Amino acid sequence: MPIAVDIDVMLARRKMSVGELADRVGITPANLAVLKNGRAKAVRFATLAALCEVLECQPGDLLRWEAGAEVETGAGAEVVVGD
Repeated sequence: MPIAVDIDVMLARRKMSVGELADRVGITPANLAVLKNGRAKAVRFATLAALCEVLECQPGDLLRWEAGAEVETGAGAEVVVGD
């Protein structure tokens, strides 16, 4: 996937656990894990905004485009992160 997710970087900088972030953002730890491991097919802007608010960062601190990365195609389950 050409979009890389750097939530782990921000969690380390903020010395915050995945569980604490999920609680403060209002999503399940499972959905947060899908997002942070790069398996989500979409993320709601409201969820992205909440992540940025809690982590005190910009969207570009969490998401980046990697040139040359292949776009995944296939019949996998589509997961939209944001309850």
